[in-house]
Amino acid sequence: MTRFKDVVITGVSTGIGLETTRLLLSKGYRVFGSVRKQTDADRLQKQMGDRYVPLIMDVTDADAIQRASEKVGALLGSERLAGLVNNAGMVVSGPLLYLRPSEFRRQLEANMVGPLMVTQAFAPLLGTDEKRTGTVGRIVNISSTVAKVVPPFLGAYAASKWGLEGMSEALRRELMLFGIDLVIIEPGTGNTAMYDKGETEDLSEFQTTPYWGAIENYRKYIVAEGRKGLPPEQLANAVYVALTAAKPKTRYAVVPQRLKNWTLPRLFPDRVVDNAIGKQMGFIKK
Repeated sequence: MTRFKDVVITGVSTGIGLETTRLLLSKGYRVFGSVRKQTDADRLQKQMGDRYVPLIMDVTDADAIQRASEKVGALLGSERLAGLVNNAGMVVSGPLLYLRPSEFRRQLEANMVGPLMVTQAFAPLLGTDEKRTGTVGRIVNISSTVAKVVPPFLGAYAASKWGLEGMSEALRRELMLFGIDLVIIEPGTGNTAMYDKGETEDLSEFQTTPYWGAIENYRKYIVAEGRKGLPPEQLANAVYVALTAAKPKTRYAVVPQRLKNWTLPRLFPDRVVDNAIGKQMGFIKK
């Protein structure tokens, strides 16, 4: 009897998580995919079939994460997971001067603390538990190009992804003890539900700040960029490469219009980039 390779992916209701689930199922994997709502679990189960196993789990809920890891462990028997993809996340927008500290904390909890809790819970299934058999698994953490090229009004999100990358660097080195590798994916703008949510996000609390006009203009710009961005299928393929390559890179930046959006902003001095953004946003007065 041929055994499936098993992968856990967090946040599979839409976007990169959903398309990665579809791709891995087509490659013969069994996917344990986390969602927060039972309705999403039922919908995906119907669409994906029996090799998709839903996990009802918010990545900020330690008890739910533990229950999910126990469920996966029971279904694996004595075998190991082939991979863990920390994909679930969210975006908190707004100018940092006026952003509520509680919102900043919520951002960090979802995008930094959550992936760490998930990694800790599933690490024994990947290979830290020596009683389990099979090939040691691999971790893929979904970051963002915003961690390196930071626009205004996404400071909280950038902080969470920058922190995720720092944490991932340390984890990759610490996990060498167990033979577990860790790869970072840095997606640029993608045509996913995250950008659609940006269009309807309630930012009215900043309406009385000096930034309001720039916020409205930037929101229109970023939503338009998202709709011209990479299809989630392309981002899913990068995740597949990160999971399966014999000698993967430590990180993969998957960016549309790479020269403009990635290469040049990281080559130019910070002040040059600041100036360009300041003029575009109307921060620099004539």
